[in-house]
Amino acid sequence: MNKSICKAFLMVVIITLSSCAKEKTAYEKVKASKPNILFIMADDLGYGDLGCYGQDVIKTPNIDKLASQGLLFTQHYAGATVCAPSRNSLITGQHMGHTTIKSMEKPLKSEDVTVAELLKSSGYTTGVIGKWGLGNVGTTGYANDQGFDYSYGYYDQIRAHNYYPDYLWENGEKYPLKNKVIYVTDSTNYAVGIGSAAVEKLEYSNDLFTEKALNFLNENRDNPFFLYLAYTIPHADNESFLINEHGMEVPDLGIYANEDWPEPKKAGAAMISRLDSYIGKIMKTLKEKGLDKETLVVFTSDNGPHQEGGWNLNFFDSNGELQGMKRDLYEGGIRIPFIAKWPEVIKPGKTDAVATFWDFMATACDLSGAELPNSSDGISYLPTLVGDKENQEKHDFLYWEFDTSLSRRAVRKGDYKLVTIKKKGINETSVELFNIPKDISESKNIASEYPEKVKELTTIINQFRE
Repeated sequence: MNKSICKAFLMVVIITLSSCAKEKTAYEKVKASKPNILFIMADDLGYGDLGCYGQDVIKTPNIDKLASQGLLFTQHYAGATVCAPSRNSLITGQHMGHTTIKSMEKPLKSEDVTVAELLKSSGYTTGVIGKWGLGNVGTTGYANDQGFDYSYGYYDQIRAHNYYPDYLWENGEKYPLKNKVIYVTDSTNYAVGIGSAAVEKLEYSNDLFTEKALNFLNENRDNPFFLYLAYTIPHADNESFLINEHGMEVPDLGIYANEDWPEPKKAGAAMISRLDSYIGKIMKTLKEKGLDKETLVVFTSDNGPHQEGGWNLNFFDSNGELQGMKRDLYEGGIRIPFIAKWPEVIKPGKTDAVATFWDFMATACDLSGAELPNSSDGISYLPTLVGDKENQEKHDFLYWEFDTSLSRRAVRKGDYKLVTIKKKGINETSVELFNIPKDISESKNIASEYPEKVKELTTIINQFRE
């Protein structure tokens, strides 16, 4: 073999070896790495209720610190604009066109595939603490029958409105509390146990959730775990509002006690700051146990801010620059705070990547190596978490619905979002089209200017009409 041929051969070998040794992308490095997953959810916490999202009155130093050390999403969406269907979307990886639970009326089906089942099959210990709301004990939606090894808290979401109950549930068994409760049944036909007020308020349920969460972290520190920690604050206790001055129940007013504000506003702010203190305790424990670098921590809310129990969202500007609130399909009802932290994996910063609750299952499967079921509507946002934009898929569209006396539908495709509202029994539908990046507050309806876009998005909505 002459020298020129030999050189050419060596070059081919070198190029081939270099290609084989090509460095993996950030996404490839963490895929199937099986970190612990701690998913923390607040209840009715608004986009504007946190300092890191622009709040300048209510103090949230621990969550703000989490945001400064992690990735803050500016366009993350809840699964729905109210509790149960939004949580259904998170747990099953489906949007509202496919979920079992459309409002509040039924439990998960036994055949529904949950993220807990998938993670459990991949070697994770799974737990849910706080508000489940997707099926009571004895139904097909019972948490321990849906992939969770451990459950503690409220199974019934209506009962979860009482912050001082006489019992909670632990793995399907009643867990008695020290609170002494009298039950009220009045002309509003509240069932026994729903319209209730605690006479002796000794144990605040969310304090107990934090204690149980810390126990779970300690007991499972040697194995991969998934903990879904679903707090119930700052949701209003609308049932105690029948009896008490207001429904923003909290043990004390903390740093807001001497503020010149109406009592419900002091209490609501105290609820949010109390939630923030829980986050501080949890993050401290993760670090002390040496779990922080092995754990993906997510903090979010189930939907937009409420205006109940004496709370007024405009008082602290709870929805920020967004229009609407809980029960709306405008941005204020479905765009939520979402923060993800994973030291040495996620670089601190902000992202405008569009993601949703129904993406969580796909992301969890990416992290655990579990196979994503065909029932999922989600896309993994793991590439976004690790800053690997080239590998980040995007949704063709996002879809929401919510029915009461009004039939509400919304779809976002690219920059455009269509919101339709129809009053039941009346053959007339309001149609609003917004360019979200240019009009985040959805103040200008441009439907008349873009009839073809309206037609395109209406066709998507009609796919899911019954």
